[in-house]
Amino acid sequence: MKKKYLKEIRLKIQSETKERPEILTETDMKHLPEPVKKYIRLTGFVGKEKIRNVFLKASGKIRSSEKSGWMPFTSEQYNFFSNPLRAFYIKAKKMGVPANGLHLYKNETATMVIKILNLFKVVDAIGPEMNQAETVTILNDMCCMAPGSLISKNISWEETGQNEVKATFTNGNITVSAMLFFNREGQLVNFISHDRYDTDGKTYKNYPWETPVTAYGKFGDYYLPSKADVIYKRPDGDFCYLEFQLDVIKYNVKKLIT
Repeated sequence: MKKKYLKEIRLKIQSETKERPEILTETDMKHLPEPVKKYIRLTGFVGKEKIRNVFLKASGKIRSSEKSGWMPFTSEQYNFFSNPLRAFYIKAKKMGVPANGLHLYKNETATMVIKILNLFKVVDAIGPEMNQAETVTILNDMCCMAPGSLISKNISWEETGQNEVKATFTNGNITVSAMLFFNREGQLVNFISHDRYDTDGKTYKNYPWETPVTAYGKFGDYYLPSKADVIYKRPDGDFCYLEFQLDVIKYNVKKLIT
């Protein structure tokens, strides 16, 4: 899985090396609702190079059900925003036994594979529900990890109330939407979508999915969400299955980071 992850990144970086850098200006944000403009300014993207890709490392804890124990994890991830590609590689331990996973989204198609001891496949998810679910994840990553990418013409916007907007994102034949909620300071405080499926790789259930932001932090010249919970709002109550902490983030990388 790690070899596949690295191969996909190398190929995508090579395809981007000839792109000419452009600077994000207020003119690029003319079509955006005011809360989104304020958020992009607050996070530090105006006057800087437009975002083509992002690399990040994260840590936290994850679990598969309410009854299972939390597992510590570390992850690394690349997102590319032109013809979106997302590669997310995670390492965790359950009762001391290592588990690795790869989420890959490419050409509007998503896969999720999880292996125990890097040998025994315990999850192998693929299909239209996965494609739609990971398109929501792409939109969430744009909102939380790369606010400067929200100028994308693939997102349409509707201001639905004070400090809240609806974002509708289209990638190819897939369209998803989410509600974004901001506070008075301009921080994004929550993202809620009804288009992401809760899955164990075998069954898919369409529950609301949210990522409330619990902290912000400085990362070089940028001010970003640094901690968040990831929650499915199930009929029997909210299920938080991941607690996320951003550790490292770099934009417009031109070579593989390992």
